[in-house]
Amino acid sequence: MTGRARVKARGQLLSEEEGMFGQPGSPQASCSGIGDSFALQKEAFSSHTRAGKSPPKYGFSVGGSGYKVMDRGGRIRCNFQDMGVNTRETMIHVKDSKTGSTGIPIKVITNLFSLGLPQQWQLYQYCVEFNPVLESRRLKIALLYNHSELLGKTKVFDGSSLFLTEKLENEVTELSCQTRRSETVKMTITLTHQLLPSNPVCLQFLNIVFKKVLRKLSMHQIGRNFYSPSDPVEIPQHKLTLWPGFAMSVGQFENTVMLCADVSHKVLRNENVLEFMTSLYESVDKACFAETCEKELVGLIVLTRYNNKTYRVDDIEWTVKPTDTFQKSDGTRICYEDYYKQQYDIVLTDLNQPMLVSQLKNKGSSTVEPRVAHLIPELCYLTGLSSHATSDFRLMKDLAQETHLSPERRHQRLSRLADNIQRNKDARLELESWGLKLGCQASLTGRVVTSEKILMQNDMCMPMNAGDWFRDMRNMKIIGVVPLENWILLCSNRNMELAHSLVNCLRRVGGPMGFRIEYPKIIQVQESPSTFVRALQQHVNPELQLVLCVLPSNKKDCYDAVKKFLSFEHPIPSQCVLARTLSKQGMMMSVATKIAMQIICKLGGELWGVEIPLKSLMVVGIDVNKDAMTKGMSVIGFVASTNFQLTRWYSRCMLQNSGSNIADCLKVCMKGAISKWQTYNGQLPARIIVYRDGVGDGQLKMVVDFEVPQIISVLDECTGDGRRPKLSMIVVRKKCLCRFFTETNRSLQNPPVGTVIDTEATRPEWYDFFLISQLARQGTVNPTYYNVVYDDNGLKPDHMQRLTYKMCHLYYNWPGLIRVPAPCQYANKLTFLVGQSIHREPSLRLTDKLFYL
Repeated sequence: MTGRARVKARGQLLSEEEGMFGQPGSPQASCSGIGDSFALQKEAFSSHTRAGKSPPKYGFSVGGSGYKVMDRGGRIRCNFQDMGVNTRETMIHVKDSKTGSTGIPIKVITNLFSLGLPQQWQLYQYCVEFNPVLESRRLKIALLYNHSELLGKTKVFDGSSLFLTEKLENEVTELSCQTRRSETVKMTITLTHQLLPSNPVCLQFLNIVFKKVLRKLSMHQIGRNFYSPSDPVEIPQHKLTLWPGFAMSVGQFENTVMLCADVSHKVLRNENVLEFMTSLYESVDKACFAETCEKELVGLIVLTRYNNKTYRVDDIEWTVKPTDTFQKSDGTRICYEDYYKQQYDIVLTDLNQPMLVSQLKNKGSSTVEPRVAHLIPELCYLTGLSSHATSDFRLMKDLAQETHLSPERRHQRLSRLADNIQRNKDARLELESWGLKLGCQASLTGRVVTSEKILMQNDMCMPMNAGDWFRDMRNMKIIGVVPLENWILLCSNRNMELAHSLVNCLRRVGGPMGFRIEYPKIIQVQESPSTFVRALQQHVNPELQLVLCVLPSNKKDCYDAVKKFLSFEHPIPSQCVLARTLSKQGMMMSVATKIAMQIICKLGGELWGVEIPLKSLMVVGIDVNKDAMTKGMSVIGFVASTNFQLTRWYSRCMLQNSGSNIADCLKVCMKGAISKWQTYNGQLPARIIVYRDGVGDGQLKMVVDFEVPQIISVLDECTGDGRRPKLSMIVVRKKCLCRFFTETNRSLQNPPVGTVIDTEATRPEWYDFFLISQLARQGTVNPTYYNVVYDDNGLKPDHMQRLTYKMCHLYYNWPGLIRVPAPCQYANKLTFLVGQSIHREPSLRLTDKLFYL
């Protein structure tokens, strides 16, 4: 088992309804007295000693069909293939306009800032060659910058590429100068590109300019974002510290290049790794301390405050300690203790502590030997929250008060950032030297689409609360259900009373919904995973409809054992519930109602629907996740509707040996979905709309060039006469920087549910739109971004947006609106179950049931 797998495999079960798992919390303790104990673990747990590596510098290159940012060694730093994908130009129906017209117009303020670029603004890129060839980057910069009268004050040179805002008189300029050793060096400066603001290389350059601006505001970059360690927010009752900061990106929007900025927070625990290891040593069996320690730490992210960098813990070197030496870049050797004393004036308190190992990413060829960094546990601080902390209601409430900013507070903080940039002389001059000026937050016009009616068996409801219709449907009969007649319930001896109460409540809430539930066979087991599995082996048979398990604790191993057995070895729908959940006073009826709804879905039933104007439509959701047990293994979730009402689903999950988020098994999944549709409907669907979630940055071209053709080939094979179903592929992104606010009573609020934005904040080369489809009860709502990358359905923008909004109503694990279309969320739930608990492809006998809810 890999280190990452060890971290994710252990932990606690929080709630099957939301599928949240994680590791236990970290106790607090002092950091003294364990140096000798670490030394005792060395012989059994040893690894190879490795050296560290400094981060590469930025450079630029333009070539081929895509745009790339290079480091100074010529390796790809970032790619911009997404920016080179112009999908809209192939769609005739939206080539002139992709803007909808229906709905109520609404004025929206965004977190986009204009840059005040002059109309003729360009960036000139030059290639600089030296004769003789020089190896020293510093020397090349010094020699070139000696000619400031020619180049001007505003310039950037990375050793090979020179960027200027003013064009030189000649396209090829030759210069010469002398080094301190009186050696003559000739420089040839050749114009290679004139870059407009929308050029991907220019956009990346502008992003780097703003990174420099934030550094001038005394902010530090951690990962992609910038934070202010000097302005921390302490939460002492939970031993947490928040660093406030910002995430920002310069991009090309519909009409101009703008800066998108949003508030960000870095959560730090006020304990270092050495303190964590100390408390762990005092609470576990000493013989298995090292193994337990690796399980807890490997895979976590730590922050070294002496340089404000984050690292992932990949291993622990039990044989290496701070008194050992390593070789510096100049060839000399120095021990870690002396290095930190000389470099950072830090005195280590424990010279017997082991070393953490973090493997650094190679930016170049995969054949390059992996480089690692050794880290001192005493100087590493844990980041983020443990899963134990996420179940602490008071902690999450206190944390939310600081991080879940209201639209008004978020807007104020962003406005303050813009003011600070304008007031800071160095930051302002940095922008002005490149012809930039940060403007106000932009505003635009959105539209609020019509609310949807929720369809039940013989009735319909228009929810009073647009985001939640749980109460509206309590006394309405659901669309379709299978009676629950043959089922078993497993529980421990001490939870027997809770089990009987649950059965009685299920029968009571099932009646009004039209769900008939017979009494189950109740089986008593001991409180261990093995006893649950043994009981299943003895009592599960093919005639059973359902197995319900009342789990004694939230330990994940028992849940995993049950799910593995019932999803693969003996495929039967199963439902797990925590005894703690059933013991909450006054909550049993509400809990029973939600469990009954889940059971109906797992038996193949249908809860509610919405009006679907398009006939013979299949909707597909695809998501990709990682397998927690096997590094490099991807889990592909594929969920497709099988009836006209979009209330029944075909679910398939496959594993592929690839670390990529690109699915290469879509042919098999699509063939199965088409076959199931034909079985139920006697014909092929006329239209297929695929919502593709889980696409990372830079992978859009791969989806267009690799995944879309897979699906088209299956459709061509199924028809053979050229009249294949029409297809649309939509990439779904839940994480985006753009935020939107509306002004109400002189204060900013979240836009109403159903708000669509398809102008100004979107991209000109894409058929894209934002949709707010969930109700944010706290903080600022996060819109979902949709990009239609392939479309021969020819649907009008209004129809595509409205259909997407309808699909956000059909997720049966929550009687309300969700952020993404229902099949995407189903696919996400499926991949989470397989990647975290089962680690195998579920039985095909379960494909027509939502067994993973």
